[in-house]
Amino acid sequence: MSARSGVYAATSPDGTALVDIRAGRGQWLFLDPVGARLWQKMTDGVAPATAIDDLTAYWRSKGADPAQVRSDLTALADDLERADLLHPVALSAQASRTEIRFATPVPVSAAHRLAGHAGLFLAILLLRLLPIRFAIASARAATLLPGRAALPQEAETAFCAVRRAARLWPGRAACLEESLATHFAAALTGHRVRWVLGARFIPQGAHAWTEAGTAIIGQDETDRVWPYVPALQVERSN
Repeated sequence: MSARSGVYAATSPDGTALVDIRAGRGQWLFLDPVGARLWQKMTDGVAPATAIDDLTAYWRSKGADPAQVRSDLTALADDLERADLLHPVALSAQASRTEIRFATPVPVSAAHRLAGHAGLFLAILLLRLLPIRFAIASARAATLLPGRAALPQEAETAFCAVRRAARLWPGRAACLEESLATHFAAALTGHRVRWVLGARFIPQGAHAWTEAGTAIIGQDETDRVWPYVPALQVERSN
């Protein structure tokens, strides 16, 4: 991750997904493995012309048309430079994720219901009225509240409280709003969860979710194809 540049990366053998949080709700750019290698070389400090020469020579050895490869790589390098996406980034830690917990109703106390409404209100306010970088800054601030790491069952309670609250709000609360609201609701009840923005590559798509320990919380069984690779993670460091 790179807080300085505001650009974050999710990487896998299928490519690299870059998310730019410097403006609006964030912009995702998906690079195939060839484009990902070019981006990585340039962010490592290799001059664009040298990186293009190296990759063109490699793909010529594999039987590809060197003129077409050079043309495609030059166009991509120009696009990356125009978008200011050539900052070095530290890749997000690949934590062990051993369990996907699908959304199921659980009992929610009055205190959790209140936290769910408060968390959802704050998430919607931040995401709909301000650039996403303010939501991320607020999520990081929430990790400083007193509390301990949530157990998966406790994170599920926070998620269910948010989903119940969302039924009373106008409009649709998508994964970004729900996951951020869960992060806030857990913090308000003395628990900490991990808020994650990530991407998948086949098929391409972006997603936001929360985790507790090694468990991914609150997924809809028919809605998401895993695995997603994290690009940005918000959690307390200790």
